[in-house]
Amino acid sequence: MQIGIFAKTFSATGALPMFNAVKQAGYEVAQFNMACLGMPSMPETIAPALADEIAKASAASGVAIAAISGTYNMIHPDPAVRADGLVRLATIIRAAPLMGTRLVTLCTGTRDGKDQWKHHPDNSSKEAWRDLLEELSKAVALAEENGVHLGIEPELANVVSSAEQARRLIDELKSPRLRIVLDPANLFEVALRHESQSIVAQAIDLLGNRIAMAHAKDRRANGEFTAAGSGVIDFPHFVRCLRSAGFDGPLVTHGLSEQEAPGVAAFLRGVIAA
Repeated sequence: MQIGIFAKTFSATGALPMFNAVKQAGYEVAQFNMACLGMPSMPETIAPALADEIAKASAASGVAIAAISGTYNMIHPDPAVRADGLVRLATIIRAAPLMGTRLVTLCTGTRDGKDQWKHHPDNSSKEAWRDLLEELSKAVALAEENGVHLGIEPELANVVSSAEQARRLIDELKSPRLRIVLDPANLFEVALRHESQSIVAQAIDLLGNRIAMAHAKDRRANGEFTAAGSGVIDFPHFVRCLRSAGFDGPLVTHGLSEQEAPGVAAFLRGVIAA
């Protein structure tokens, strides 16, 4: 497994300064975000020359790009907002291979019109699921045209809120382009250590053959997010389950400060080595 981090954890602006900061903190790969260049995360256009600059900065630093963020609210209640998001996603998908990555991460969305990471009771409706299938079908067509995979992440606040729903989506969409980003901290809010172990193991059993990237953030006993290694999640157990499922890809941390980054890199490296 490769140890990685969200690029926007670091305050450095510009591709090479950001990648160098990632390397200096002890990471091998990064999940990239266009915001690292002082741009919107989902810009309307990305010039080929800029994509090439990002690829060259990645190579020069020795930090590979594990994925690039293409998140927008895929079931936003306003169809016009969804349409604009899809146009911007197309920009990200077309630029991703030029930057050196074939994985674009998505947000399956929420009916909350203001915050794509906030739960809404209508997320469980048939209409929300229908809209997600329709939106993802368009995204998959773009991914196929450009040789890219799409990574969805089960998130409690989103329409795909569990491993079971992620499996359902895979089975219904029937596209090899659809992959999973698995974050153990997004599978539950409050759980005892042995309960969290069971939840994580069951998720990997369901999704193991589709996991393209694992995330590493933690939960405190009260449900608050915290940096990996400082909460209730058993990361040695998580890594063992991933390995048993045949996963050997990037383990990417987020939800931490720039100052915490070196310590978390050391913690995750120790978990993998053990």
